[in-house]
Amino acid sequence: MAHCRKISVPGKLPMKFPKKKEICEKKNYCPSGCKCNFKKPELKPAKLNSDCFVENALVGTKQVQKVAEATLPLSVFAAAGVTIASLVSVEVVPNLENITMNARIIRNKVVNIGLIPATITVTFLDALGALTTGVLNTSIPFQAHTDFPGACPEDNLTETPLEIEGIFTQEGVPVVGAAGLTLVEGIIVKIILKTTITVTRPVIRDAHGNVCDLNPGRCKQDTDAPSFTFPAPDDGGLL
Repeated sequence: MAHCRKISVPGKLPMKFPKKKEICEKKNYCPSGCKCNFKKPELKPAKLNSDCFVENALVGTKQVQKVAEATLPLSVFAAAGVTIASLVSVEVVPNLENITMNARIIRNKVVNIGLIPATITVTFLDALGALTTGVLNTSIPFQAHTDFPGACPEDNLTETPLEIEGIFTQEGVPVVGAAGLTLVEGIIVKIILKTTITVTRPVIRDAHGNVCDLNPGRCKQDTDAPSFTFPAPDDGGLL
């Protein structure tokens, strides 16, 4: 075995190799200066006192339409000189982001009441023959009642966001004026909306696959017809 010996070079200091510095891992470094080893907690199975589970059973789902409609006198557009004869166009821009909608389930029926904000612009020719516009920001009411066999008041109701299928206007429709005494010229605005209604019901399923209703009396109805009062929309339903 060879013998190792110190090597020196005349006129030069012996070579020294730097010691390795200890590298601290930042992820395990605590502000106090301690080294901490954090471990992800292990998932433990939940302890259940029953072998039954509550889940939602599908009562039904269907695509339905809702109709928003209003008849407006031309005087509400605050544009001097607008008449049915001078109208060039009517533009309706609904605001789907700020729809107010309330829904309830009664036995075998789903009932909706709501308001859809809209900006309505009329373009007409003034007395000098120049194109002029009048703008109205308002909310148009809509309602719908959908037959839904098997639905009960305590079921769960889910509706997809409303989509617009069509917008219709009709000019020259007589409507009661602001004073409420005489009929004046107006326009009808109609917006056809669609959505998908889904009704589910919470049930209990046991280990053998048997199912029972979480509330067996959910479909019982009093002899009197149910009555509901929906909350008023924000800002009176106006934009």
